[in-house]
Amino acid sequence: MFKIGEMAVYPTQGVGKIEAIESKEFSGERHDFYVLRIVDSDMTIMVPVGNANNVGLRNLIHKDSVSSVYDLLEEKDVVGGAMASWSRRQREYNDKIKSGDLFEVASVLRELYQIKGGKELSYGEKKVLELARKLLVKELALADGSEENEVVERVENIFLN
Repeated sequence: MFKIGEMAVYPTQGVGKIEAIESKEFSGERHDFYVLRIVDSDMTIMVPVGNANNVGLRNLIHKDSVSSVYDLLEEKDVVGGAMASWSRRQREYNDKIKSGDLFEVASVLRELYQIKGGKELSYGEKKVLELARKLLVKELALADGSEENEVVERVENIFLN
């Protein structure tokens, strides 16, 4: 259960704030919904309280886990599916991002940065990289209490070395 004012992560959309818990009636049944305002886009999403786990709504990662995400990003030469076709990799990347698991998002970002080191990324690859970076940076900054530009700089430095 989330409380009003808490931050929560919605897969593929990112971090949002629970602004309200509302009851709505559908087909003669009352359902409670979290009203989640996404921080980056100001989009509002209504998530059925009873379905929150199924859609992947979750708490921010704990501050203690932040260093583990950076450790995962720093792993070298882990281009698992880099030799697969782009359509196959795109499907895998999208599945990882849709999982809502920040470690999966970080693995997508790491792999795309490693591929980028060897060749120019396609338009689709660049879009997935941007989404993964945006999701990761926002959550790491909020979880760690740091500024987003500090997180961006740290992530960029990992891949420049």
